Amino acid sequence: MTETGSSLFAAPLDTVRRVAMPEGCELNLRVAGPTVRVRAWLFDFAFRLLLFAAAAMVLGYFGRLGSAVAMLIAFLLEWFYPVFFEVYWHGATPGKKLSNLVVLHDDGTPIGWGASFARNTLRVVDFLPFGYACGLLTLWLNANGKRLGDLIAGTVVVYRSEDRPPTIKDDFEDAEPAPFPLTLAEQRAILEYRQRAATLTEARAHELAELALPLTEGLRPEAAQRRLFRIGNALLGRHREDRSPKPGR
Repeated sequence: MTETGSSLFAAPLDTVRRVAMPEGCELNLRVAGPTVRVRAWLFDFAFRLLLFAAAAMVLGYFGRLGSAVAMLIAFLLEWFYPVFFEVYWHGATPGKKLSNLVVLHDDGTPIGWGASFARNTLRVVDFLPFGYACGLLTLWLNANGKRLGDLIAGTVVVYRSEDRPPTIKDDFEDAEPAPFPLTLAEQRAILEYRQRAATLTEARAHELAELALPLTEGLRPEAAQRRLFRIGNALLGRHREDRSPKPGR
């Protein structure tokens, strides 16, 4: 990856896990280490403790029934608190959100009920023999920072990216697939051109479009730019059928 700041896919170099997406983009996931994950767990533990304490104070007025309900609440907070938030808060419990972390599938897609339930159920094994010793040891030894629950569920805890790709502000939505398979680097170059062409001068945009051989070979500059726009739209998922005349006709 370049460090010029111009790439849409730039990411910190340390602990980066790169995932190639079907759309032709490369997703960079920066794996979270033990220290920040322990901090997120401590935040969540404090939240659960406060919630339980508040509930216990109220339920204390209801005698044995209140004690039974308090035990049920403790069970739910321990086992379903992380599952609920990971599913409905896009992979982040309150503690993870404060620590700028998120749980994703290995392929970078959002976590669902099955994976969240699996990774959190395995916490009972990660806790052994005490103090999450097994989970921390596995996390330190695993290159992707996974505890046993993550290994079984196929999940990874990463830093939440705050980067957003530039917004395409034009109304050009025609799309066409590339006439031949493109490498990942070629797809990335077309995507970046599509999203940043509006920031270039017209002359520079046309000059770059003419360099995209063999995709734009034999085309006038304006036609070359439109073809790259159509291919870029297809890669971005803007799939409106192209009804415009083909370039060069």
